[in-house]
Amino acid sequence: MDIDAFVARHSGEWRRLEELVSRRRLSGAEADELVMLYQRTATHLSLVRTRSPDPALVARLSSLVARGRSAVAGGSAPGWAAVRRFAAVTFPVTVYRAWPWWCAVATAFSAVSFALIGWVAAHPELWNRVAARDDIKQLVNNDFAAYYSEHPARSFAFQVWTNNALVAGMTLVLGVTLVGTLLVLLQNAANVGLTGGLMVGSGRADVFFGLISPHGILELTAVFVAAGAGLRLGWAWVDPGPLPRAQALAAAGREAITVAIGLVGVLLVSGVIEAFVTPSPLPTWARVGIGALAEAAFLGYVVRFGRRAARAGETGDLDLGLREDVAPVA
Repeated sequence: MDIDAFVARHSGEWRRLEELVSRRRLSGAEADELVMLYQRTATHLSLVRTRSPDPALVARLSSLVARGRSAVAGGSAPGWAAVRRFAAVTFPVTVYRAWPWWCAVATAFSAVSFALIGWVAAHPELWNRVAARDDIKQLVNNDFAAYYSEHPARSFAFQVWTNNALVAGMTLVLGVTLVGTLLVLLQNAANVGLTGGLMVGSGRADVFFGLISPHGILELTAVFVAAGAGLRLGWAWVDPGPLPRAQALAAAGREAITVAIGLVGVLLVSGVIEAFVTPSPLPTWARVGIGALAEAAFLGYVVRFGRRAARAGETGDLDLGLREDVAPVA
């Protein structure tokens, strides 16, 4: 195809389309002309791409076709409606309907952590297998508390947020393997139990729970929710229920994505609490109270909005027209 001749032949139509898409109001005849020129220009773009893909011309026609499509079909609806629906319906109902999964994770994690705290605290003769006595003293008397105040609050909040998001993301993504999520949870439960056991056994239980509770309650809840969604994703392989295995996995995957997006805000709140509240000079009861209030607010939000959406028949899944196509079955 002679690209110069092609441009010379159709440039008038492209200029006319550019003129029409730039206007705010069109007459009936002009609107019909706009549709016709848009269709022709889209055909021209396809021809150029397949027969003589000149980069500059492809870029020009692509931009023109995009503007024409917007003028013909109208701009996309404001995204705030979708954001409001996600916050008021999609995320809370997804978390609400998955409560057996993340509550089971929370129960198991807490049982392992507190059992290990009690066992380590009750057997100080075994501490030398964990670390040197001087290192344990340094951790108990200085390092544990200093961790929350040794960095500027703003940078620490970002560091905490990204770290917590990584842990939650690992429990969610590795859920497709089932074992991966369980291993991440077990490792974190062991870390909490070991550190807590050393602190409690050294008579520093007030410091341990006073520093870990303000942010840890909400932070761990977010991890539990992510782990529950991840395990639900993995279980869809094992027991897809009445759906074909691929459809069950797709539905669980969409739920997992919803949870991942929603937990960004939850982990941000817990990160802010850890950076600004945990190391603050407020009395312990006030700091723990702030953490408990944040936890109550999150659970109340999930129960209120999630239960209402569930009663209305919402599942948190995409609308039918946005899901994967399914071949009809005789």
